[in-house]
Amino acid sequence: MKFFEVSDPYYALIKANTKEDAMKTYIEGVADDEGNLNKEIQEVSLDYAVKAYINRTGFEQGSFFKGEISNNLKDREVGVVVLDGHLL
Repeated sequence: MKFFEVSDPYYALIKANTKEDAMKTYIEGVADDEGNLNKEIQEVSLDYAVKAYINRTGFEQGSFFKGEISNNLKDREVGVVVLDGHLL
């Protein structure tokens, strides 16, 4: 399983098998592709995904629970992990 991050037009951290699956998930659950999604979406490491999760969710004690968060992200089903707060 891999993690992908999109920053523009709306932030999302996505867990997917492939970049194509991540793009499809983004289009279905976050925002339409305005032609830049292929350039905007980047594969990121699990460590980066954990840090992004902690940063974006505001989980202040996250640094103390990195192992648990890492396991949670690994066990999580495919889909959007973190979504831009402006979309909620």
